[in-house]
Amino acid sequence: MPVTPSSLFPPILPARHGMLAVDDVHTIYWEEVGNPNGIPVIFLHGGPGAGLSPQHRRFFDPHAYRIILFDQRGAGKSTPLGEWRNNTTQLLIEDIERLRQMFGIERWLVFGGSWGSTLALAYGQAHPDRCLGFVLRGIFLCTRAEIDWFIHGVEWFYPELYAEFIAPIPEAERGDLLKAYCARLLCDDPDTYWPAARAWSRFEGRRVFLLPQEDESPSDTLDLGVGRLESHYMANGGFLEDDQLVRDIDRIAHLPAVIVQGRYDVICPPLSAWRLYHAWPGSRLRMIPDAGHGALEAGIARALVAATEQFKRNGRFD
Repeated sequence: MPVTPSSLFPPILPARHGMLAVDDVHTIYWEEVGNPNGIPVIFLHGGPGAGLSPQHRRFFDPHAYRIILFDQRGAGKSTPLGEWRNNTTQLLIEDIERLRQMFGIERWLVFGGSWGSTLALAYGQAHPDRCLGFVLRGIFLCTRAEIDWFIHGVEWFYPELYAEFIAPIPEAERGDLLKAYCARLLCDDPDTYWPAARAWSRFEGRRVFLLPQEDESPSDTLDLGVGRLESHYMANGGFLEDDQLVRDIDRIAHLPAVIVQGRYDVICPPLSAWRLYHAWPGSRLRMIPDAGHGALEAGIARALVAATEQFKRNGRFD
């Protein structure tokens, strides 16, 4: 397990938590943390399918922020776990709006990392009048080039992980690894989808941090959520037009934003953060020189906390 950065706020339990049925299939888990009269912020986790961690509450001063967190459809404590049907970016955006209305919040700060940055941008561009600003980490714009990098390009840095990833797939199917994995992950046979989910999750998880970490205990919840939902969303291009999030940046260009990016992130390489920064007038880019992709790497955590502290003081990022 990675060491918890000292820059985070102390552990805190939710003031309230519960389940919200969003359609006939999905029920999502939510929690509210911190000051009920504080600055509202919505936390969007990665994956898709990765779910929440208690550490995610700790990027915010609980005396200053009203922190809303939730497990997206098919992730974490939301049910059914790993369910990919009725699961699109547009439906996740609707879920965020349901939560905002349920909590009686007019506008909130939007905080998201990795896939959470994708969803934050898509939500903001759909509902710019509901956003105060953005704290984004490990930028993923869900373009075809980024998806190809995630599946294939990383072989240049982690050939041994790539060899393990392709090993279960017959050579005749390796020309389209995403399709091959989707065929296994999105079927209804547990004997087929569980090995594929574990292989997919390990392929990603073992390259999150810049420096090697102690192996974490296996998590069926994480493996199934990440394996099924990441493959489903990637196969559908995130349910976005290619490069839509940069193309439509004018919808949120007036809002403050900080972009925190690990220099050696091999899951979401820095080019995407660089492109977003240059497309977004007034945004701030914090390139962390000694970090990979993980939100809990010391430099990244420190920059994220600094961002929420800056916004707390003056409603912008200096």
